Amino acid sequence: MADRTAIDTIRGYFYQFDYSIFSLLNLSNDSESILVEGIEDIDIKTATETTAIQCKYYEKTEYNHSVIAEPIRLMLNHFKEVKLGNQVSIKYKLRGYYKSGHSKLSLPLNIQNLKDHFLTYTRTEKINSVPTKVKHLHHNELTLNDAELNEFIGLLEIDIHAFEFEKQFKEIISLFKTVFTCTDFTSEFYFYNSALRVIRDISKDSNQSNRNITKGEFLKRVNNSKILFNEWYVVIKGEKAHYSNLRKEYFSNVNILFKERFFLFEIDPRSYSRSDLKTLLNLVIKNYAKIINQPTPFCPYIYIHGIDNLELIELKKDLTDDEIIISDGFDFEGANFNSKSIIKKPALSNPIKLKFLNKIDFLDETLAITGRRSEIYQFYLNNIFFDYSSSSVKEVKIQVENLNIIKNIV
Repeated sequence: MADRTAIDTIRGYFYQFDYSIFSLLNLSNDSESILVEGIEDIDIKTATETTAIQCKYYEKTEYNHSVIAEPIRLMLNHFKEVKLGNQVSIKYKLRGYYKSGHSKLSLPLNIQNLKDHFLTYTRTEKINSVPTKVKHLHHNELTLNDAELNEFIGLLEIDIHAFEFEKQFKEIISLFKTVFTCTDFTSEFYFYNSALRVIRDISKDSNQSNRNITKGEFLKRVNNSKILFNEWYVVIKGEKAHYSNLRKEYFSNVNILFKERFFLFEIDPRSYSRSDLKTLLNLVIKNYAKIINQPTPFCPYIYIHGIDNLELIELKKDLTDDEIIISDGFDFEGANFNSKSIIKKPALSNPIKLKFLNKIDFLDETLAITGRRSEIYQFYLNNIFFDYSSSSVKEVKIQVENLNIIKNIV
């Protein structure tokens, strides 16, 4: 687990990402947009106006004027460029959450408070090589008069009572539930997790035009059928809680009924352990192979992505030595893969516990036969390696860091 300082930093980033998501979901129509990290953290553009918003999360900080003074001065710099005709007029908003100190800020802001608390500051500078405290009057340096400062105040909104972290997150989950008519779980693990990826990808793009996204495009990109993993998200939520929720949603049914269940595991050859993989396979057998007292006996299919062919043979030998009966669709030495053979049901006379699919092509062939009775559970390390894309087949795709994590889910 990361130390508290790292987690606090991550929460700060998350808060800004979440506000971007929150802002997009609250736009009135699909053509309205936000620009991530534009003039400020977020620029919101509607049909009639553009608002530059700086959004900060000071969970453990008392509010002081100095905390927002510099952002206000930077906004005033932009306003000056507008007056010079070099920029288009926009609105400005400072939005933040603070632990305490809210009573220090008197709103609405007047010109004198703007000058005294935010535009006047002292900075140590070298004059003739001697460090000297220099007083700055930012409005004078920009040659802005009181009428112009009053105009700026009319364009500026300050909100130091923004949502607390968890409150903002819950608002987003509620909005996704409304937009997509879904459950809490689907809202968080599909749509929110997907939205987080979209916003992060946008924020990293060096091309400003690519950091602009409309509400319609955002919802289109968010609406997919993949469970997405984000290492920051797991740090904040906690690994135990994160994987527990996945297990509860997909693997908690104690009355397992017949389905053709395909478990797709990816290994990293650099850290691979046959012992770890065997432990995982035995857990899958325990939970998903049902032969005795079953009207339709069944056992799981296994595909291991990234495993060496010789290692796969050795793995099968080990399992066989452990008296685990397996099938891989090859009926005799020299035969071709036979999908009709591998789909044969286990029985008391032939208690198959695992069905191995040696190649990803065999997975396609087998699914073509098993069809809508199938469920695919893919656990991948970095990139999804198989996509069946059938509306009649349940697909769950979960990114994990290693094989041992899967044992906490299935």
